[in-house]
Amino acid sequence: MKALTDEKLTIVGAAGMIGSNMAQTALMMGLTSNICLYDPFAPALEGVAEEMFQSGFEYANITFTSDISEALRGAKYVVSSGGAARKAGMTREDLLKGNAEIAAQFGKDLRTYCPDVKHVVVIFNPADITGLITLLYSGLKPSQVSTLAALDSTRLQTALAQHFGIRQNLVKGCRTYGGHGEQMAVFASTATVDGKPLLDLIGTPELTDEQWADLKVKVIQGGKRIIELRGRSSFQSPSYLSIEMIRAAMGGEAFRWPAGTYVHTGKFDHIMMAMETEITKDGIFYKEVEGTAKENAELEESYVHLSKLRDEVISMGIIPEIHLWHTINPHMK
Repeated sequence: MKALTDEKLTIVGAAGMIGSNMAQTALMMGLTSNICLYDPFAPALEGVAEEMFQSGFEYANITFTSDISEALRGAKYVVSSGGAARKAGMTREDLLKGNAEIAAQFGKDLRTYCPDVKHVVVIFNPADITGLITLLYSGLKPSQVSTLAALDSTRLQTALAQHFGIRQNLVKGCRTYGGHGEQMAVFASTATVDGKPLLDLIGTPELTDEQWADLKVKVIQGGKRIIELRGRSSFQSPSYLSIEMIRAAMGGEAFRWPAGTYVHTGKFDHIMMAMETEITKDGIFYKEVEGTAKENAELEESYVHLSKLRDEVISMGIIPEIHLWHTINPHMK
């Protein structure tokens, strides 16, 4: 197999279910001939590495280490799932303080050990906030750091396909924006179902207003449902989608879904949130989204919610006041 690149990809948190699945997915996709697995839990990490060796990915040089400096040195691409996982009864926001502190150290480690990294994907929750903190302390450009938000859009596509009893590829334009949490904005105006605008179907016998309301709840609480069914937070879907993001950043196949990105527009300011994005070898770039009046209001509510979480992290002393951010990262003015 010819790899997409020979540049180093580091998987942070590789001993966990998400991290180990990311490693296998990246190898199966043939993304790089140079992949490094990192986790502070050495025995489990070695076990994951052995699994990868025994899978027979002969084209790749697979290394593993519990030394973060060794893991990050020379890395051009990094994906981190290195935070605590959500457990039954917890929201993404319940993980805030502990994972915010992990994100701060992660950002500092990126700055110290791989300042020449090209792209970083942060997927540990609450990803909007951990991604923002990582960006701040890494000193990287906003275009170099993205967060996983696509899972909400794929859950919308899944729920609609299941409701109408059709294949997922017949449901197009599924989009959720704003926060990757309970306050996300679910857009109907962008979607079509078997060629029909979703807005034309809502409020009809095919999809009553009550059914649409229930479907939105199913999307918003999709992660909670996985925990109820499997006894642990989802890992296969976030693993796959995050590696699709890195593939796009390496110059591979385009990423199909919204992603979390740093937004600084005046309307939405000094925040990391899901937008309509494009990920290329030059970075992640976003454009303004416009929906119905109700959708726009929901997006603004999501931004307010994320801003409160950001301000809570400021009050904890994990990050400074916004007007001081540029003293840590000059790219974040």
